[in-house]
Amino acid sequence: MSDDPLVWYAAFGSNLSRERLGCYIAGGTPTGARRAYEGCRDRTPPREHRTLALSGHLRFAGESSVWGGGMAFYSPAGGGTVHARAYLLRLEQLVDLVAQESRHPVGTALVLADAGPTRHGLSSVYDVLMDLGELDGHRLLTLSASRHHPLNPPSGAYVRTMADGLSDGFDLDVDARVAYLASAVGMLPTWTPAAVRELLAPAG
Repeated sequence: MSDDPLVWYAAFGSNLSRERLGCYIAGGTPTGARRAYEGCRDRTPPREHRTLALSGHLRFAGESSVWGGGMAFYSPAGGGTVHARAYLLRLEQLVDLVAQESRHPVGTALVLADAGPTRHGLSSVYDVLMDLGELDGHRLLTLSASRHHPLNPPSGAYVRTMADGLSDGFDLDVDARVAYLASAVGMLPTWTPAAVRELLAPAG
């Protein structure tokens, strides 16, 4: 293994959108967000990306300073399927992504455990790198939380960004995307299926 191996980063929230993930890599402001990102030291796009179905459930909780409203959290517990997009990145890029997510300077050190979850301590929210095993010989990791934050529906901009990601390569029609998003824990009372459908309807 090289000193800077490739790893898969599995995204299940706003980073389902390749455009949004690109702001972490190359810098910029995601559509609908309140924050501009510095970008990684290495701005090379992901070597590959692919869609995944993770066992577990999705919940919205906490308060996002970037989007307003709740943030997406993944838990492997319980039945169900969570749609995710895996990006093949250099480990350094993942380190810089975590730093930006945690509002630390790009290049902040992160020591990855050899196996199992890594408590990185940089963030009070997404403070765990969860080890999901391997994919094509590279570790599959995702950001998670060590504690449950209070349920809170996400903002419309956050839901739209997730929906944009789900429309790209997941083979989900509009009905399936609406049903998936509306069924997540924490979406109610704001985001009923009808409200999600209205939000995603084309303008005009």
